[in-house]
Parts: sequence; C-alpha cells; structure tokens
Amino acid sequence: MDRLAYSINEAARVLSMGRTSIYAMIADGRLEAFKLGRRTLIRAESIHKLVSGKA
Repeated sequence: MDRLAYSINEAARVLSMGRTSIYAMIADGRLEAFKLGRRTLIRAESIHKLVSGKA
C-alpha cells in the first residue's frame, strides 16, 4: 500500500529541505497539509505534484 501522508520531518527529509521551508510551502499553498490530532501531516499526492513540477 502506498503512503498517504508524511509528517513535517519526513517531508523535509524526502524533499531535502528544512522544516521552516516546509511550513512556508504549506502557508503558500504549495503543499497541502492537514491536522490529525496535534500532528500536521502533508498529503503524499501534494509532495508528488511538487516534485513533478505540477504544483
């Protein structure tokens, strides 16, 4: 089963960016995130779109 979401730290590692940059991209709307309890998760689809240049 494919992964559906990444934590902030996981997304930062996958994208080779810092956590602050990830939060900035969420604020800009370039990454789609949601809250699950206290955790902020980023949709895997959003990361794939960003990497492929479709974001």
